[in-house]
Amino acid sequence: MSVLDSIIEGVREDLASRRKPLAQIQEAIDRASAVRDPLPTMLSSNMSLIAEVKRSSPSKGSLATIADPAALAEQYAQAGATMISVLTERRRFGGSLEDLDAVRSRVDIPILRKDFMIDEYQFFEARAHEADVVLLIVAALGKNQLNDYLQLASELGMRALVEVHTHDELERALEISPEIIGVNSRNLKTLDVDTSAFAELIPRIPHTLVRVAESGISHRKDVDFAQNNGATAILVGEALVRAVDPATAVRELLGLDRLEQ
Repeated sequence: MSVLDSIIEGVREDLASRRKPLAQIQEAIDRASAVRDPLPTMLSSNMSLIAEVKRSSPSKGSLATIADPAALAEQYAQAGATMISVLTERRRFGGSLEDLDAVRSRVDIPILRKDFMIDEYQFFEARAHEADVVLLIVAALGKNQLNDYLQLASELGMRALVEVHTHDELERALEISPEIIGVNSRNLKTLDVDTSAFAELIPRIPHTLVRVAESGISHRKDVDFAQNNGATAILVGEALVRAVDPATAVRELLGLDRLEQ
């Protein structure tokens, strides 16, 4: 069993324990605030940052305690992040829907629910908790699932970040006409990181789409490498949650510290 398979098995078990009647979830959706659409800002920006609230990971273990995820997200937003990514997977990443709720209560920019979306229920659940964007991992989904889930997210008013790691996955992603594609330099089946994936895959993504570089980004030189290969956004978690000053780290990654000098 690969790491990805193991994570998905846990996600299914946890989902079964918290599943509520869909009518109850729909009531929460009806009360939810309007979706905050990140697409206009991301399409008009040379480089956007998706800043992540992330306590731990399967590859590194514990990263940060994060006693107040809302305060961290607020720092990200004030420093220039375009979107906040909130891990909601519990077993390997230490996340929760409560973290998403806390962040939503404090920031007014779009929020990505970062989880392994393998069941329709999770999409209704995401919108009920006022997520604006969901993650679709091509390696975790079949062709029909990928297409159906993209359509479901759209019907609920949300955008989808479609994540790929290989040429084959990118071809599958492009078949469903996504608006945001993320190239993850981490192989979710082995957890190995190879940022050459940015150079191999991002140039193959149409320039009309938002092109996100994920994983392996810790310094401004990493951002420059991704951007030189066509990335228009980066998703960063570990480097930010481990930073002494997360707001300063956001500005450094975006090159805003250069403008202030």
